[in-house]
Amino acid sequence: MPTLKVESRYPLLSRQIREAGLLDRCLRYYARKILVVAALYVAGWASLVLIGDSWWQLAVAVLLAFAFTQVGFLVHDAGHGQIFTSRRANSFIGVPLANLAIGLSYRWWVDEHNRHHIHPNQQGRDPGVEVGVLAFTAAYAHGRGRFARFAYRYQAYLFFPLLLLTAFGLHLHSIRHLCSPRRFAGRAKRRRIWESLLLTAHVTGYVGVVLSVLPPVKAVVFVLAQQGLFGLYVGCSIAPNHKGMPMLAIDDRMDFLSRQVLTSRNVRGGWLVDFVFGGLNRQIEHHLFPNMPQANLHRAQPIVREFCARHGLPYCETSLLDSYARALRHLHTVGSQC
Repeated sequence: MPTLKVESRYPLLSRQIREAGLLDRCLRYYARKILVVAALYVAGWASLVLIGDSWWQLAVAVLLAFAFTQVGFLVHDAGHGQIFTSRRANSFIGVPLANLAIGLSYRWWVDEHNRHHIHPNQQGRDPGVEVGVLAFTAAYAHGRGRFARFAYRYQAYLFFPLLLLTAFGLHLHSIRHLCSPRRFAGRAKRRRIWESLLLTAHVTGYVGVVLSVLPPVKAVVFVLAQQGLFGLYVGCSIAPNHKGMPMLAIDDRMDFLSRQVLTSRNVRGGWLVDFVFGGLNRQIEHHLFPNMPQANLHRAQPIVREFCARHGLPYCETSLLDSYARALRHLHTVGSQC
């Protein structure tokens, strides 16, 4: 076939995907998933109350960390418009799931995540690689202070322990966002009030239930364990997707298709991996079609893989362990230059 112009490739792929019906909503799938996740979430809190004053509550912390992350995956899908066609309908379900159920600002997260999707692995533009505690390029590391550069030397060893702080960071950013009224104007002010009320209700309810069941020491241990594991699960779900893939300069002008494929990595696995990682293991397809329902990502994968092969684009897919190994090698390489 004749060689296509670079700017013509994505519309051709997009047409194939649309004609296959892979951008159609999957309401039955999401109805089932919401019921399963809601059951896990309720079971976690019910177990906390029923077990009472016991160190077995650490097992409940594990269950609730899993449930919180699964709720987070639903928030992610709502934020991308994967559940409903209407933005208002997605927000209607996304805001309470994010703010009330797990204590995150929905609008802050959507804005941050959309920036990542537009500029994946692009220095100075992707908030996912501007995290401060980790350096993904030598230039970023050298621009920090002496103590930071010292820490970056060992960042590959610190990576998984640092992920335990992920949830605390997300909560902090959410609160700072909602406490900055200058960022909101017009209708956004009402949104800020609504999100703030729901987030406050989450914090009050979370702390109130834990303290009503457990004595102070066990309560603190429970919160640290549950939130730490929540953050670790979130971080381990995100890390395989882009870490260790090519980094782009701030002035990069690569076309959309190439940018998304070259900076993303898929993790092999079946339905269980899809469920555990919320579909994020099919990152290439997700980045190419962010509003594609999670249930259709596996059907899109053969189409995208074949298209990339036909047009000479490297399609990176590996095992879960190898994806972590690649991320750690990249962090070690950058740290060794500090």
